[in-house]
Amino acid sequence: MTTPEPTPEPSHEPSRESTPGQPAAGQPAADRVFRSPLGIASGVFLLLLAGLFGIDAAIRGDGNTPWVALAGVLLAAPLIVAFTIRPAVYANEDRLRIRNPFRSITLPWASVADVRAGYSSEVFTQDGAKYQLWAIPVSLRQRKRAARRAARASQDDPHGRTSVSADVNDASSRIAAGDKTVSELRELAETRAKSPGAQGEPQVRWAYEIVGPAAAGLLLLVILVAIG
Repeated sequence: MTTPEPTPEPSHEPSRESTPGQPAAGQPAADRVFRSPLGIASGVFLLLLAGLFGIDAAIRGDGNTPWVALAGVLLAAPLIVAFTIRPAVYANEDRLRIRNPFRSITLPWASVADVRAGYSSEVFTQDGAKYQLWAIPVSLRQRKRAARRAARASQDDPHGRTSVSADVNDASSRIAAGDKTVSELRELAETRAKSPGAQGEPQVRWAYEIVGPAAAGLLLLVILVAIG
């Protein structure tokens, strides 16, 4: 008799997408995209909330209140996008591209030393640099659930039958979603490191499309507060 499996919780596993279409001859395979659906949903909600507050203050406010509201929205909107909607990880046969809140990092697989998941997901380069993978969150709760599943799967009943369902017996179901994604990226780094197309140096670019508007909003807000 099998032990009933508890009702699964909503998954925080990063969504996996692929760029449509087949790669042309001599071109790298399409990117696998990892993003957090929960983060995107939260970002959209917060942007709508900020927009409503800003519009209300602009219509009903007097004096310099509308300008303060405009500065606040100009400051808040890029930060909301940066920490919720923007983070993503793109992986193909040649390189790993990380889109974090304020930077974009491109790492050819040859430059990747390791990909790990501790309290956060991180990638280490051959020269000792470390970058977080914001789009691949680590859930300690999911890890505990996966550990309990693995423990149950390793135990047989007195009659030699497994005590869990076939789904739990599958190895992939005994690993937390974030850890599974990190493991896939680590394997990809190890297998593609010596590929001719995976050679090169890391490239880091600041996200000026985020930093610029946020800095402008902060400057405007400081000026408005200073002049009263």
